[in-house]
Amino acid sequence: MSTLTKVLIVLLTISSIFLCGIVVTYVANADNYKQKYESQNNSYQSAKRNEDNAKTQLNNTIEEKNREAEKLGEQIASLEDQINKLKGDLANAGRERDDAVRKVNNWMTIVKDFSVTVEKNQQLVKDALAERDTKEAELIKQGKELKDTTAALMENMAIVRQLQEGSKRLLEEKTELQNKLDQYLRQYGKAIAAPSPVTPKREAVRVAPPTKDIDLAGMITEVDLKNLLAEISIGAAEGVKAGMRFHLTRDDKFICDIVILDVWPEKAVGWLELLQEQPQNQPKINDKVSTNL
Repeated sequence: MSTLTKVLIVLLTISSIFLCGIVVTYVANADNYKQKYESQNNSYQSAKRNEDNAKTQLNNTIEEKNREAEKLGEQIASLEDQINKLKGDLANAGRERDDAVRKVNNWMTIVKDFSVTVEKNQQLVKDALAERDTKEAELIKQGKELKDTTAALMENMAIVRQLQEGSKRLLEEKTELQNKLDQYLRQYGKAIAAPSPVTPKREAVRVAPPTKDIDLAGMITEVDLKNLLAEISIGAAEGVKAGMRFHLTRDDKFICDIVILDVWPEKAVGWLELLQEQPQNQPKINDKVSTNL
């Protein structure tokens, strides 16, 4: 047997051993690969199921998130509407606040002006009250003076009436004595001259100073026919003096004369003269008086 053959036999033997080892290794590995395949396949199927479940959950989550996003969008839109409304309300409130501030300022100005007016009116009232008190005191004084003057005038009038009654009584007694004396003398055939009728001598009226150059005019404010007195609306301030004679007229008709007795600054009192008997021709309040006819 040659060397080449031996070598070939050795190589063939080695190759057979090697192939046997490969076959054994293959068979052993084939069983392991099958187990691994089944294990991997199970893992794959489980992973696939997990993936499907995850996809389902993801889709559900996405849908839920979309619904929540839509809901949030609606809420955001509603909130934006509310914000816009609140902005409008805020703008209106700002305008109303500005109007209120202007009104407050206007009212403050009005109140300030009113306070100034009230203060002025209070001062005017105080001045008016002071003037009223002064006038009342003056009127009281004038009333007292008028009362005193009227009382004095009434006393003088009473004295004049007493004198007139005494003169009348003396005249009647004189006439009676004259008649008795005449009867007595006639018994003895004597007579005396018939006495001339005696009329009561009127006391001369005080003559007022001439007033032709003084043109004063007023009206009657008070009349006392019982005491033959009258008050006129003008006094010393207009130039009226005691003793002046005023002519009293009504509708261009002469009524009587007034001779001034007492004078005050804004009025005067006088004696009525030349009175007429007719009631319609008696002096009345508001009749006109003047120094010149």
